[in-house]
Amino acid sequence: MYLEIVSPEATLFSSEVDAVTVPGVNGEFQMLNNHAAIVAVLAEGTVKINTHTQNNLVFDELHANVVPHASDNKVLTIKINSGTVEMKDNKAIILAD
Repeated sequence: MYLEIVSPEATLFSSEVDAVTVPGVNGEFQMLNNHAAIVAVLAEGTVKINTHTQNNLVFDELHANVVPHASDNKVLTIKINSGTVEMKDNKAIILAD
């Protein structure tokens, strides 16, 4: 599936991923390939991105909020204050604050 994480300042992440786990207002949930269409409100917490490779990812000043997980190099994390997520046709877009 394709994931984009967008803040008011810039696009923080944009790539193919295996899965994404988000902090929903009613608890954390995960989306995988072919997930049903959904729109949900997100709470403060950590978005966990499962990637199959980090070869094409850029870790520059603009993308400094995206951090590789300490125990698994195929997992990236990004902290958000709130936001919304829309998943449709194997494309997830997170609008993060």
